[in-house]
Amino acid sequence: MVQGVGYRFFTQRAAERLRLSGFVRNLRDGRVEVFAMGTAEQHSQLRRELEHGPLGSEVIEVLEEPATVEEQYEGGFAINPSA
Repeated sequence: MVQGVGYRFFTQRAAERLRLSGFVRNLRDGRVEVFAMGTAEQHSQLRRELEHGPLGSEVIEVLEEPATVEEQYEGGFAINPSA
């Protein structure tokens, strides 16, 4: 659950720095969903960043699951509206 620590902006900056494509968004239950397309090494680096989180955050758990590539998200990393 994320509230008021800029986690989506933190995620977007990290993903852009790592040259990942995809999106980040808040979910109704307070969790954050990240969809990232890139290499295994890029994902590993992003996971480390997400586990640390921005200053003032306390990250309890980061879960990963495989997903198919979605061409609509290629070429950038966006903050999407909440789901």
